[in-house]
Amino acid sequence: MSNYIKPSWPAPKNVKAFTTKRTGGVSKPPYDGFNFGLHTGDDPNDVLANRKKLYQELDLPSEPFWLKQEHTNTAIHLQQNTNLIEPVADAAFATTPGLVCAVMTADCVPILVCDRKGTIVAAIHAGWRGIAAGIIESTIKAMNINPTELLAWLGPAIGANAFETGDDVREIFIKHNPEAKKAFVMHQDRFLANIYLLASQRLNSAGVTAIYGGEYCTFTQKELFFSFRRDGANSGRMASLIWLTTSS
Repeated sequence: MSNYIKPSWPAPKNVKAFTTKRTGGVSKPPYDGFNFGLHTGDDPNDVLANRKKLYQELDLPSEPFWLKQEHTNTAIHLQQNTNLIEPVADAAFATTPGLVCAVMTADCVPILVCDRKGTIVAAIHAGWRGIAAGIIESTIKAMNINPTELLAWLGPAIGANAFETGDDVREIFIKHNPEAKKAFVMHQDRFLANIYLLASQRLNSAGVTAIYGGEYCTFTQKELFFSFRRDGANSGRMASLIWLTTSS
């Protein structure tokens, strides 16, 4: 299981969650090797082989429900009869055991969420555009559960020392919440943004205070992660998955 990261959080035993590293797959450079994005320019056969390997190695109860991520604030409720093929959405949640919520990232924050009793899970794709659009708040609201009962884990994303943005991005966040200025540090004529903090602030505003993770940097840890900012169009995508099992 060296190609996977298991969240360090006090989730119930019937909640299963993982994030992939870039290692372990069959994709060839520059997508080497565990790339899950069919939209990246990688050989589709290699991507499908990686997805099959993921399914087998994690002994998934079903195929992951892949989304067409476009930095929206749309969250999909997965159910047994959900048969949409890659709907446009940036989050998925489920209350039915065996349905696998999945998001793909390569600098954006993958946020995995569950409740303390193990009755609901969610996966959120949170780039700065999605965070600004309210994907975190809309997902928590759609889950329709007391947010104080929720746990959130922030998976690998671009670190605070590597994420350069302009003043326009900073102003978008500060206009929504003046406290967001704490997430931006002046660097020459630009700003360095702490996307982990921005995500945490939005989780807090949605009522979620039990937040874990946020210790990786996809940009600088090249051997472990894909990074769109670093590699551009030739970047692969990691997968973050969460699901419920029937056993506690």
